[in-house]
Amino acid sequence: MIDLHYWPTPNGHKITLFLEEAGLEYRILPVDIGAGDQFKPEFLAISPNNRMPAIVDHAPADSGQPVSVFESGAILVYLAEKTGQLLPSAPRERKTVFEWLNWQMGGFGPMLGQNHHFSRYAPEKIPYAIDRYQRETNRLYGVLDRRLAGLEFIAGDALSIADLACHPWAHAHAWHHVDLSGFPQVRRWHDALAARPAFVRAYALEDQYQRPTEMTDEARKHLFGAKP
Repeated sequence: MIDLHYWPTPNGHKITLFLEEAGLEYRILPVDIGAGDQFKPEFLAISPNNRMPAIVDHAPADSGQPVSVFESGAILVYLAEKTGQLLPSAPRERKTVFEWLNWQMGGFGPMLGQNHHFSRYAPEKIPYAIDRYQRETNRLYGVLDRRLAGLEFIAGDALSIADLACHPWAHAHAWHHVDLSGFPQVRRWHDALAARPAFVRAYALEDQYQRPTEMTDEARKHLFGAKP
């Protein structure tokens, strides 16, 4: 059994996508990041960076004590290695998956997240910041679009954790003001994966969690670093 500490954000979706694709048994423990659940001592014990998602594996491969893992990229690698799924064993193919997983973790997630912050959440609209992150968002979509030309999946012929890492951010394209018609290879890849039964089930989990439609001062405090 996997305990998944989760909230329906792109990073949270990465892990439900894996668990659904791999057919693993899991239990969701909601972490309401707008209410400050990420600062609770019991959560910090497994995720010291006060970020979700995090997991606790109660049946690790070594049959030892439960294993906790934080950071979405590390969780994807851990689960892929545990199950032998969605990560190739051949060194060259494995290398490619890790390249694109790290591309997402270092760029496609953080830059799009900054886009969300400055265009949607920042109390003061700063034109330079909005323009800077929109331009970088568009550049990164261009990188992914070129990569997917002639490929069914990001790392080649097989679905991998690189796709699971990138797809939830592309799935939120309206949030960062991107029209996928301008990136036809991304749109093709996005739509094909979104139709997979496991993806449908994973994204449908979002409907179970009520999130405020407006950002409150309390949520800003919890989300944007005001609370230590």
